Amino acid sequence: MKELIVRGISGLLYISIIIIALFASREWFSLLFFLLGIITITEFQRLIRLKSYISYLLFAALFYFLGYKLIDQNAITLYAILSIFVNLFLLKDLLVVSKIPMFEKKKYIALLFYLIPGFVFLSIIPNSSGKFNPLIIVGIFILIWANDSFAYIIGKNFGKKKLLERISPKKTIEGFFGGLAGTILAGFLIFNYTEQLSLKIWLIMAVLVTFLGTSGDLIQSKFKRQAGVKDSGTLMPGHGGIYDRLDSIIFTSPFIYAFLEIISYVS
Repeated sequence: MKELIVRGISGLLYISIIIIALFASREWFSLLFFLLGIITITEFQRLIRLKSYISYLLFAALFYFLGYKLIDQNAITLYAILSIFVNLFLLKDLLVVSKIPMFEKKKYIALLFYLIPGFVFLSIIPNSSGKFNPLIIVGIFILIWANDSFAYIIGKNFGKKKLLERISPKKTIEGFFGGLAGTILAGFLIFNYTEQLSLKIWLIMAVLVTFLGTSGDLIQSKFKRQAGVKDSGTLMPGHGGIYDRLDSIIFTSPFIYAFLEIISYVS
């Protein structure tokens, strides 16, 4: 019970800080996720046994010029394509190989095109129209949280069939579909309470978030299993590290950015 209370308080504080920063201003939102990105890079480098200050400089440059200043749309598009390509390779490695090769041989590729883009595109999405709109990114976070929460509740109470036992023994197929149902419900509610995007787009994003968020969680679990640790850090009591909390959105954000850009172009 004590652990559950600590976990609840820690999670509530984390959510509150994100929501407050989002509605405060674009600058506060960007500053918060820049700091979270620095912490996540530190935790990730510890997992892959990499000691490098260059990664922080690369993150700062990409976050500022692509994520905040939006200096060149062609550069952003190319970065999105490369990031999605690398993420799909990570997903392939998750399913078919015992160890993720990037973990061993291509650590900077993983940093540049998997971890850092998660924060870059997260900062671009609420500003992609040229005007800062926190409601869209809040909605995406709600979808992520709904997926995590419903998957946990349904999996814990009704889960029997393992989803990918060799990577994450606690995840179940029942939990996955519970998360999908919860995320779709959240998509309906977001559409009803905001004037952002259409119901069809929110429902498609709900499905994308379920599949991609779960994939991101499993990829991070595989990184931790290869590193021989339970959590990426200890900053959040009851949850682990910041990377543990942001693994789903890190993997998902380049895909969501690309989806919204395609929808905007078609429209």
